[in-house]
Amino acid sequence: MSADAPTWPAEFAERYRAAGHWRGRTFGRMLRERAELHPDRIAVVDPAGSRRDWTYAELDTRADRLAAGLLDAGIERGDRVVVQLPNIAEFFETVFALFRIGALPVFALPAHRDTEITHFCTIAEAVAYVVADVHEGYDYRALATRVRTKCPSLRHVFVVQDAAHAGDTPDAGEHTPLADLPRDPVPHDEPEAGDLAFLQLSGGSTGVPKLIPRTHDDYLYSVLASNEVCAVDEHSVYLVALPAAHNFPLSSPGSLGTLAAGGRVVLCPRPDPDTAFPLIQRERVTLTGLVPPLALAWTESATDTPYDLGSLRVLLVGGAKFSAEAARRVRPALGCALQQVFGMAEGLVNYTRLDDDEETVVTTQGRPLSPDDEIRVVDDADRDVAPGETGHLLTRGPYTIRGYWRAPEHNARSFTEDGFYRTGDLVRLTDSGHLVVEGRSKDQINRGGEKIAPEEVENVILGHHAVHDVSVVAVPDDYLGERSCAYVILRPGADLRAVALRRFVRERGLAAYKVPDRVEFVDAFPHTGVGKVSKKDLRATAADSAPAAEPAPASQAAPHD
Repeated sequence: MSADAPTWPAEFAERYRAAGHWRGRTFGRMLRERAELHPDRIAVVDPAGSRRDWTYAELDTRADRLAAGLLDAGIERGDRVVVQLPNIAEFFETVFALFRIGALPVFALPAHRDTEITHFCTIAEAVAYVVADVHEGYDYRALATRVRTKCPSLRHVFVVQDAAHAGDTPDAGEHTPLADLPRDPVPHDEPEAGDLAFLQLSGGSTGVPKLIPRTHDDYLYSVLASNEVCAVDEHSVYLVALPAAHNFPLSSPGSLGTLAAGGRVVLCPRPDPDTAFPLIQRERVTLTGLVPPLALAWTESATDTPYDLGSLRVLLVGGAKFSAEAARRVRPALGCALQQVFGMAEGLVNYTRLDDDEETVVTTQGRPLSPDDEIRVVDDADRDVAPGETGHLLTRGPYTIRGYWRAPEHNARSFTEDGFYRTGDLVRLTDSGHLVVEGRSKDQINRGGEKIAPEEVENVILGHHAVHDVSVVAVPDDYLGERSCAYVILRPGADLRAVALRRFVRERGLAAYKVPDRVEFVDAFPHTGVGKVSKKDLRATAADSAPAAEPAPASQAAPHD
């Protein structure tokens, strides 16, 4: 692995190979093997515009031919290439071409703009940037032009052109249509399984995302092990509802897991029920992954949808804590099993299992994927807490990184001396080995010395029949340090007052100091690029709109109704 990215000590690498976790395969080889085994089976379905169905043989050939074109353009092994594509078939053609030549995709999301893309290109010293021309009304070609002026290393901008926009590319001399690259395969050395495969984005909600280095060996192990847990096989049909480049729909088990199993990947242009439900019916989708806000929207819409969702076998929900009250709605509404997924792009993935009892599925966030995942739950001084107590989650294992790309100072804070990753999550461990996520360390509200886990309060509020969704955040306070504010989205036609909601929370038996100090009713929440609720933006809104605080002792229990 590059010196830019810390790697596993030799004794750990040998252990993971001996255990059969690291199998010495690359993603390029994985696709080649599938294409040789069943060349005529459909690999990728792109329903947008004029529908395209690519077989495994076609995807393999297209990846080879594009790899030749990229090599001809001067893209070499080890070069970094920022890939910012929507859910279109060319996403897979591009990343597998880069895998084949050993260049590193840097996965950006369609929602990223100048600040993020410039940062990715700069820190990675990217030599190329791959974009769509226009998507959802946004001109990525103009974005690429602006970024290129700020990043001296960026030599190429490759554009996936839609037929509707061909010929109207601004600054066309600076952009190369991806389809125009030479496509005559040439001999080249493929990477080794221990080499870096790509750079993923961290999921942190503060600052610009850091880059996460993943190898073929470690990431492919995570993908294949996820297939076993989620029973993914050649008959599976996976709907990519979230952005294709995001870690969750890529690997848990995601599109890469489905392709590794010989199944079918269906690309969904947008994740809303009106777009996704017809695709589920038409393509007989068997599983998909959603973040909690989208899962709530799907369960709400499924009650009166005209579409047949009967093929859907499993809904995976992850990316953020899925509350028990929301989780209980899945099976009655969608008629499928729920698997909770708690993981991070840095590595560790936990799943509830398909044979877990219902209460375990709705009240926990699963148990570790690998028998060699090491878990510690510690206090602020890194001392192990008693079983069942809440603490900070630390982890290391065969697919959890040992450091971020070119971030030595951050690595010193984020990893222990013996290689455990500090996830930033507050969890408790059940007797069965399942984790219950109690929140994020930075999201914890310190109200006059009393600690409040927002997720606990949110779960209670979601139990109210009038509430569709809720997010609880901290508000700065001169006297208590922080107070709590609950942002609430009501169900259509529902009527609820703040005083009644606070009374409901109190009557459910929570400590008085956990009753929200403020309740704000809103129509929608701000979201991150992958559809998670942006608590960072909600905290900023709450702080900007906070009324002048009344003096109060730190021992004040709760607001009066």
